[in-house]
Amino acid sequence: MRAIVYQGPGAVAVQDVPPPRLEDSRDALVRVELAGICGTDLHVIAGDFAGIQPGAVIGHEFVGEVMAIGSAVTRFAVGDRVMASDFTACGRCRCCERGDHWECPERAFFGTGTSFGLPLAGAQAEVVRVPHADTTLGRMPKGCSDEAAILLGDNLATGWAAVERSGLLPGEIVAVIGGGTVGQLASLSAQAAGAGAVIVVEPSEGRRDFARANGSLAASPQEARELTSRLTDGEGVDVVIEAVGGASALTAAFDLVRKRGRIISVGAHAAETWPFPLARSFANELTLGFAIGDSIRLRPRLLSLITTGALDPTVVIDRKIGFAAAPQTYADLKAQRIIKAVIDPRL
Repeated sequence: MRAIVYQGPGAVAVQDVPPPRLEDSRDALVRVELAGICGTDLHVIAGDFAGIQPGAVIGHEFVGEVMAIGSAVTRFAVGDRVMASDFTACGRCRCCERGDHWECPERAFFGTGTSFGLPLAGAQAEVVRVPHADTTLGRMPKGCSDEAAILLGDNLATGWAAVERSGLLPGEIVAVIGGGTVGQLASLSAQAAGAGAVIVVEPSEGRRDFARANGSLAASPQEARELTSRLTDGEGVDVVIEAVGGASALTAAFDLVRKRGRIISVGAHAAETWPFPLARSFANELTLGFAIGDSIRLRPRLLSLITTGALDPTVVIDRKIGFAAAPQTYADLKAQRIIKAVIDPRL
């Protein structure tokens, strides 16, 4: 089957690889009808994550049709159209039972090596194996497009998780650092949750224009402190969502937040350490938290927002491609010429 594979730092290729097979009674095989390219995939191909080897299939966002199931799968049948979380969870352990699926000891993250759990082949392929299918997969409902479902599997769930973890109150002012897919969807989520204003902080003029066209204010990193100061009479914003990953973006968040404000990081971090501003955080009673989107837990809530028209995440998709265009599209995403691309293996 055709798939997009990691070739080495910074490089991907379209190759023929052996198709997956059922390996456990709780597995399903899904014929991929749409896959996504995510900012996290850029970290993967940069070599930031452990255990990713040349030739590994990458990608973790997909929707499709069930083509085979293991004997213990009870919620799905061959022919069902499904959406998926970007990671797997058993659905039975204490973590899963309390809704903390990301903390499941059997977690595997599609196409990201071993940094986040057991290794698992990715979804930028014609067929993907899905462990713990009854938990990992969700049925495609009426009123939800494939494009919306693929975003719900990671990017929208992550943006919403940031807002949820921040404890945002109606009327509060939010700054989002990073205008990529997750940052833009965090902005839309904050708006849907009642933010008084959202400022997207982003160096790319095109991405700032996109944010403004979709209900946010926008500023370059150099303009951000002045704009937040004007909006808040010099206090700083109530909530900062860091949606880039890396020390510089996280450090910048502390320059924008008010005393007793909250910073939530959902950017993908690979560094082991970072110089935490401890004295300042103590003196100003700041809260720093981290969140990872849990599509399994959030699916019902986000599907309601999508199917009622309260939230349309698909506005971020600006390119749809076949496999052949994937290497160039990865380059364009890295260069910030696009925000979000999806792959249709049938093209």
